[in-house]
Amino acid sequence: MKAAEIRLLTKDEITAKLLDLRQEKMNLRFQAVSGQLSDLSRVKEVRRDIARMETILREMEMQKQQEGKA
Repeated sequence: MKAAEIRLLTKDEITAKLLDLRQEKMNLRFQAVSGQLSDLSRVKEVRRDIARMETILREMEMQKQQEGKA
């Protein structure tokens, strides 16, 4: 998911997707360890999507704080 697409979502939607991605990451790790995972690049994709969403959530929090100070 691209950053521009994530920024269009609400905070609650991002949080829900983040939980889904963390669950998927856990499942992918189990599959990789057991040898069932054929597409190892998906682990990297999911990990980066998680980081991207956490970064955007943090940006939203920082923006709120800046608005509160002004």
